[in-house]
Amino acid sequence: MRLPSKKPKKTAPPVPDKVAFFNRELSWLAFDRRVLELAQDTTLPILERLKFLSIVSSNLDEFFEIRVAGLLQQTSTGIIEPSLDGLGPREQLRRIHSITGSLVEDQYKCWQDQLLPELTKAGIHFLEPEALTKTERVWLENYFKEQVFPVLTPMAIDPAHPFPQLVNKGLNILTWLENPKAKVKTKVMAVIPVPRILPRIVEIEGSARRGVSYIFLSDIIRSFVTTLFPGYRIEGSWAFRITRNSDLYIDEEAAETLIKRIEKELNKLSRGHAVRLEIAEGVDEALLSSLLKSIDLSEEYVFRVNGPINLMRLMSVSELVERPNLKYPPFRSHIPPSLADGQPIFEAVARGDILLHHPYDSFNPVVEFLQQAARDPQVFAIKQTLYRTSGDSPIVEALKEASRNGKQVTALVELKARFDERNNIHWARQLEEEGVHVVYGIVGLKTHCKCSLVVRREKTGLRHYAHLGTGNYNPKTARIYTDFSLFTAKDHITDEVAEVFNSLTGFALSPSFKHLMVAPFNLHACIQEKILRETRNAQAGKPARIIAKINSLIDEETMRNLYRASQAGVRIHLIVRGICGIVPGLKELSENIHVTSILGRYLEHSRIFYFENAAGERPDLYLGSADWMPRNFFRRIEVCFPVEDPALRAQLIDEILPAYLKDTTATVLHPNGAYIHPHHEGERFSVQDYFMAQAKERAKAAGKAKKPALPHARKKREIR
Repeated sequence: MRLPSKKPKKTAPPVPDKVAFFNRELSWLAFDRRVLELAQDTTLPILERLKFLSIVSSNLDEFFEIRVAGLLQQTSTGIIEPSLDGLGPREQLRRIHSITGSLVEDQYKCWQDQLLPELTKAGIHFLEPEALTKTERVWLENYFKEQVFPVLTPMAIDPAHPFPQLVNKGLNILTWLENPKAKVKTKVMAVIPVPRILPRIVEIEGSARRGVSYIFLSDIIRSFVTTLFPGYRIEGSWAFRITRNSDLYIDEEAAETLIKRIEKELNKLSRGHAVRLEIAEGVDEALLSSLLKSIDLSEEYVFRVNGPINLMRLMSVSELVERPNLKYPPFRSHIPPSLADGQPIFEAVARGDILLHHPYDSFNPVVEFLQQAARDPQVFAIKQTLYRTSGDSPIVEALKEASRNGKQVTALVELKARFDERNNIHWARQLEEEGVHVVYGIVGLKTHCKCSLVVRREKTGLRHYAHLGTGNYNPKTARIYTDFSLFTAKDHITDEVAEVFNSLTGFALSPSFKHLMVAPFNLHACIQEKILRETRNAQAGKPARIIAKINSLIDEETMRNLYRASQAGVRIHLIVRGICGIVPGLKELSENIHVTSILGRYLEHSRIFYFENAAGERPDLYLGSADWMPRNFFRRIEVCFPVEDPALRAQLIDEILPAYLKDTTATVLHPNGAYIHPHHEGERFSVQDYFMAQAKERAKAAGKAKKPALPHARKKREIR
């Protein structure tokens, strides 16, 4: 089974030293622009558009906390090493400032001019204090007195009261005050930090309006700010938020344990250097200047906004509002018959490999795999990696239960999973209290692979069962991320999975893998060799093709080898959701490289690698946890695994990959860096809609198979 491949073009010269690359940071912002376009898409349900607007805000938070913070550190330390595209840190910051300014402006235009009016039409009101009725105002005043006022601590700023240490991304109210009794009229600054415990969006109870009414907490506080400064005249108040450098600096060679070191660094994050200020528009310029001086931030990193300070808070509205007609139609994941009705998973996997495509296929079998292992008396040991998981994780509960049942349980908990550090420390301690052996992987590397291994005693001896995935062990995100799960009991695969775990728990400088591609040991070299093999095949006149579905592509050697492959005539289709450094469509360099990005209802998170391998018996087909970035190749433990079962290969090669290539909702990356929706003749084809329809058909077919046909029904079919 192979995807159709045309005859390659004639051999081209090797790639010159100077080639074109897109800038990583600007490519990230281009991704955010594509997400914003979904928020602006009037064909989508309004509450889903609200989610996309929130995602843009969340992405920008991380971008400033990590990427902009890193560039600012480079400039402050005098580092001028250019990026792949030749831009130095200062020039990158200049372009980032221009692009993010435009992006944020369009975000708030989308909120004010598109989403807000449509929400109002749908009966979802976001009200300004001035627009409240008398009854609503009375309710709001009581709410402020009872729920808000008792937990606020207004802070004056003067020689006796230094500027407070405000937490990262916390909501604050900046106030300009004047003492009317003072002989000399002078204004003073005060700050009201708003505790995180208070909800940022408050439903107004008892409103007579059609639907539901909300008001932002910042507007509530500003409405009653005079009660916080009795006797003073309020000259103005503005909501603001500071974003700080949030990159952890961990010395893993330090004498103290990694978990204690990370806890200390997490406590320092709230005091990181300011990298961005978001503040309500109309703020007094003299007051703003004083604020910037207090937080040591240049004015170029100020964003004046017309609306709620943190648009990410709008994400909660979709959960608060029970209006199914304003959301995507509900979808129920399919469970394959071989894994349905509580059937023993080990028996099903022993009969042959099983592939699940989430969220179209349910994630429940992955949870049940560990739950059944925890309760199965024949299971001796469980080994599990945890990078991110849900707050009420059934995976963690299954591991704890297994330990209580006397099984040897080892959990590789990645403490350095960005923004999940506190959660993972919490899980690590819970697991340790239940007797689970918790380890944190290899010094200097993040454990990002998605692996689970169960050792079971059977009649023929001990047998290994493995789950390998492209996504996290998180049942909640598995409903909104596209990923793959492979269950296998094949010895040559499970033996190497066991070797991965041995490398993580012990010492292994150079473990050997023949079937798995494992970073940082052999993944990068294997990918390069497969690209170069396609190049040689094309030069020899053989069919040559590469298809890669990944989240990000920024590794220089990989991109250079893809350019060489393109020059040799290899047909290359890259489905890159986010950051992409390669420039497609350049004459005599990348004419055979086609790059698309697919966004939609689900976050495209799965990684698929297809290499034609014309000289071999069959194409190489891999799934895995790794993107094509230096961090994934060299600074993380990643596992990419082959799909060997003929039926599963056919599913991927004949159905799944062609569907992704056929998607007409995808944007196409052009040589100038623009992502364009190309014009398509005929019907629109959404790969996500297609897979949902396929899952519904499978569920319907499985339901019919369970029901015995009635005699008269059989007779009717015989007559026809």
